[in-house]
Amino acid sequence: MTTRQYPIQPVPEDDSRFTFGLTVDVAAVLEQHGYPKVANGLDFVDLQQSLFQFLYGGAGDQEAMS
Repeated sequence: MTTRQYPIQPVPEDDSRFTFGLTVDVAAVLEQHGYPKVANGLDFVDLQQSLFQFLYGGAGDQEAMS
């Protein structure tokens, strides 16, 4: 079994990779795989928050990992 790479810890203060474009790209991949298009602003915000959660974890995750 390999070591987990996510969530990224410690959370970077300013990660230039986490952009609006990243979320747009992920939304496009979901659509290409047959999921409904992310067209609603609230759905887009939820997707962006889910990506952030996956990439960096929740608020208490950093303390739990130390």
